[in-house]
Formats: sequence, structure tokens, C-alpha cells
Amino acid sequence: MLFEVPLVPGLAYREELIGPDEETRLIAAIDALRLSPFKFQGWEGKRLTRSFGWRYDFDQRSFAPAEPLPDWLMPLREAAAAFAGIAANELGTALVTRYDPGAGIGWHRDRPQFDEVIGISLAGGAILRFRQRTTSGFRRASIELAPRSAYLLSGEVRERWEHGIAAHDALRYSITFCTLSDRGKASASAPPTG
Repeated sequence: MLFEVPLVPGLAYREELIGPDEETRLIAAIDALRLSPFKFQGWEGKRLTRSFGWRYDFDQRSFAPAEPLPDWLMPLREAAAAFAGIAANELGTALVTRYDPGAGIGWHRDRPQFDEVIGISLAGGAILRFRQRTTSGFRRASIELAPRSAYLLSGEVRERWEHGIAAHDALRYSITFCTLSDRGKASASAPPTG
């Protein structure tokens, strides 16, 4: 871990989760995918995405199964799980994202169907920002995400802080694995409606 005392409780960070050859292999696999613009309540984001396992549709406000995680993601899932100290099969969802230069993500908390979040950065770096509302404004923190690094959001940082990615100048990819929360597990096991 880069810091012994977390910058924000529940945040962990590790440089070089994978090596350059694995990064090249993953980028080639992502480039071979058909990615779609991220959509949020009728608005189109500047990033391209593809979900595996489970997905949250912001236009429909729905949580639904997506296609299974592909085999090429499994070695990375193992590494992400080992970093987080959990079993790999707990990481049942993955979001693959391509950020072209100038793209970022605004302030948000991940949907409540998801619990622990593990993100892996590929190609360009980025700044991961955090903020927590206080009576007098916001507490803020940030870390630089190096290529091939991983971060973990759990506990306080996941539940009580918002996070976002600052717009950056270089092409960047990310692969984000999540565990399901109790709410997500209940949704996943509920019989289909309609």
C-alpha cells in the first residue's frame, strides 16, 4: 500500500497491480469490444463503457444482469480480489471504461446495489478526487492514479464520501470491479417482474 494510514478511511491504493505486458493485453481486449457512450438520464457522457455481470441503467433507473464476465478479465479479477482481501467470486460485476482526452466523471457515489469498489487504471493516469460535506463546506482529498495501479473504496469512503475523476489530457482506460451490497444481492435474487 502506498500509505499506511489511509488518506480517507476505507481507501486503499497500490501501484503496479499488474505489469506492462498485462496492461497491453487488457487494452487490446478493451479496444476489441463494442463500447457505448455512458448515458445518464438522457444525457451522454464523454466516456465509453461496457458492463459485465450486473449493470445499473441510469436512464431506466434499473439494476439488471449483463453478459457474464469474459475470460480475459479473470486474471485481473484474481489480482483485484487479492488486493482487496476478498474472494474473486465476490467480484461479480465489472465496468470497462474508455476515457478520451478531456473526459472525467463528476461527483457521485456508486449505486447502493454495489458495495466494495476496486478500480484499475490503464494507459494514462488520472486524479481521483474525494469530498465530504461538512457544516462549513467540504472536506476534500485526492490521489493520483498511476497507470497499472488499483484503488479500493470500502467502508467510510464508499458510504460517506463522493468521488470523481478530474478531466485529463491523455487517453485512459479503467476496469472497475464491484461486490454486491445486501440490497444488490436481494435485487439479484428477486424473481423478474412484468
